[in-house]
Formats: sequence, C-alpha cells, structure tokens
Amino acid sequence: MLTLFVVGLLAGGLLSGLALGLLSGLAQPLPAAGRYPMIVALALLGLLRDTGMVRLPVPQNARQVPQEVLRRNLLRGALQFGFELGTGVRTYVSASAPYVLALAVFLGGQPLWVAALTGVGFGAGRAVTPLIRLASGTVEGWDADLRTWLRVIAASACTVAAVSFATLLLPRL
Repeated sequence: MLTLFVVGLLAGGLLSGLALGLLSGLAQPLPAAGRYPMIVALALLGLLRDTGMVRLPVPQNARQVPQEVLRRNLLRGALQFGFELGTGVRTYVSASAPYVLALAVFLGGQPLWVAALTGVGFGAGRAVTPLIRLASGTVEGWDADLRTWLRVIAASACTVAAVSFATLLLPRL
C-alpha cells in the first residue's frame, strides 16, 4: 500500500511539473533579465513568509483529501491519495518552497524534462515524510519533533532555493 502511495505521489508530481513546464511558454516573452531576478526575489519572499516576518496568503486548497478515497478500495485509494497529494493542488501545503519552485519552473524557461524532473522531485519530497515517519518507530515522537522543527525546515528550504537560484540564474544575465 505504501508503494502505491509513493507511486501516486511521483505521478502527481510529474503531472504538475509537466503542466508548469508547458505553461512556462507563456512567460517566455518576458526577458530573462526580468524573470531571473524575479525568481530570486520570490524565493526571498518565501523565506520571509516561512520565518513569520511577513504574512502572505498562498493559493491553496486548505483541506485534506477526503477519507472516502481510501475507504472505497484501499489499494486504488492509496494510489489516488498519493496522486492528489503529489499534484500539490488538492491539499494543504504549509511551506513556501513548493510555490517558489513552481514559479521558478514557470518563469525559468527550462526544457520540459527539467520541469518534469522538478515535479517528480516534489512528489519524492512529499514521499520522504511518511517514509521517515514510518522508519522512526515512534510516530508520536516524530510528529512532535516535526511540529518543533517545521518552521526551521521550511525556512531552510527557501534559503537553499534563493541561494541556488541566485547562483545558477543571475550569472546568466
């Protein structure tokens, strides 16, 4: 069942990555000199949001995937649940990094395979949480630790994104 869930996460991420990659053509008329600094600025804004320095609502469907998805057919439900989480559009996303990454794919003008791999990476990132939680052996302790460290983890992800985008994109200008 966990395998199907992870496959669903990866497939959902792939779909979102491909969709963003295809839509990125809409941003191509904007010059790279405007798009690349915008990506870095959005990553820094995400960092400010994740550290609580600015309050910025993000577009999201702030609810869980319905339980009935799993009740109808457990195996198919695990795959569907993973897929819906993997797309990132049907459930709550607490950190800014996925939004920053999506905007970077949209504005970056990279080849479609880069967008696809980025989406798969998002799905894989979502898969890490239940896998580590299961491997911890102490689910309650793991949940408490996550609550303690979530803001630090989210801010670290946006910091890495901002530094990476600045290092990779700005020298191209």
